[in-house]
Amino acid sequence: MCKAPEERTSNLVGKPSAKLTKYTWDEVKKHITPQDAWVVHKNKVYDVSNWYDHPGGAVIFTHAGDDMTDIFAAFHAQGSQAMIKKFYIGELIPESMTHKNQRQFDFEKAYRELRTQLVMMGMFKSNQWFYAYKCATNMSMWATAMAMVYFSDNVFVHLASSLLLGLFFQQCGWLAHDFLHHQVFKYRKYGDLAGVFWGNLMQGYSMQWWKNKHNGHHAVPNLHNSTATSQDGDPDIDTMPLLAWSIKQAQSFRELRADGKDSAFVKFAIKYQVFTYFPILLLARISWLNESFKTAYGLGAASENAKVELQRKGLQFPVLEKVGIFFHYVWMFALCSGFGRFSVVYSLAYFFIATCSCGLFLALVFGLGHNGMATYDAETRPDFWKLQVTTTRNITGGHGFPQAFVDWFCGGLQYQVDHHLFPMMPRHNLAKTHSIIESFCKEWGVTYHEADMVDGNIEVLKHLANVSDDFLVEMINEFPAM
Repeated sequence: MCKAPEERTSNLVGKPSAKLTKYTWDEVKKHITPQDAWVVHKNKVYDVSNWYDHPGGAVIFTHAGDDMTDIFAAFHAQGSQAMIKKFYIGELIPESMTHKNQRQFDFEKAYRELRTQLVMMGMFKSNQWFYAYKCATNMSMWATAMAMVYFSDNVFVHLASSLLLGLFFQQCGWLAHDFLHHQVFKYRKYGDLAGVFWGNLMQGYSMQWWKNKHNGHHAVPNLHNSTATSQDGDPDIDTMPLLAWSIKQAQSFRELRADGKDSAFVKFAIKYQVFTYFPILLLARISWLNESFKTAYGLGAASENAKVELQRKGLQFPVLEKVGIFFHYVWMFALCSGFGRFSVVYSLAYFFIATCSCGLFLALVFGLGHNGMATYDAETRPDFWKLQVTTTRNITGGHGFPQAFVDWFCGGLQYQVDHHLFPMMPRHNLAKTHSIIESFCKEWGVTYHEADMVDGNIEVLKHLANVSDDFLVEMINEFPAM
């Protein structure tokens, strides 16, 4: 229950003056859906229900009924908190947060001070020459892949070109990622426009589709939704019925099935997911292309979150998104057809080699970043720092992969833990902050995990196998005749 209002009034913008109310943590936790969403920022309570006009989109609802202080700092420029003043409804009673002890309060204070320290060290300032170099080298990969098809009739040259194109798509993904995390430009619109170039035009991905999905992932990595109507789960682990990352997710097939046939398919998929994992990665880009096309051209959305956001807010750049994807397929058609020389079968082979290799190259990196790490229920999530660190894995050199190759191939996401803690930090500064963050985690006893590309994938496959085994044991216990 909330306490009685005090005499002084709250500073509401655009709303009638109201007496200041103090709320308990239990009261805040009741408001967890987009239609009834309360959030806490620095012990102030805000009612952001139905705020689909939020500049960052529906990601605001990932912290409905929770404290958004640290994820707000991770995503926003200084001064952004002025936008939420109009939603202010009262103060949180800190003493009501009985799930936190003094050490936890000290820990949160310490990592907020660390962020301030890194800002003062200049770790959030980008090097424009670094990104100019990355853009130039990316375009040189694209030009080389085009030239290998245009000037040669050799099948092996064409095979190499298609694989190079797949690698180009992957590297474009990292560049778009940096621009859309606002690591490069202070003026955010420039970053978004660069995202349209590197996303829509060069990759065929909708900038807004990616932002909706990826921002939600960053806010709540490896979380399961608290309820069917809340938006506090990670869209990146919403992989049912093909893959289950926890026994709870595997059990969810009972909610998905319409009849026994659906149930049988899901049981089969979970049983053999350790074998289907890599084939599924090969097809990932095809799924992303499909969802991007639907988003840009208003033909649907991948999630309820994205659907409502598009209905209420629309695309940020409706014309540019459509034009970018259209011209992506124009140049892709020219290349895949060998500029008119290839047969249909040959053209399709080129397209699928480039597309599937890109899916594998991309998914290998972000799959290593989170797959097989801790998963949580949204209602029992840990604090911001522990959530980001315990659900994330860094990638190191080893097993024949030099660190220099890993640094280039992973596009900064070899420091996935560090990036998740500070997503607006330019990738070229992550290595400099890595030892500081690792030391801080050791000081406070927070698990910090790293693995090379071989060991990391083994960990992912073992995790999938363990979920399969636990699920099958549960099914046998429930239905002994199996």
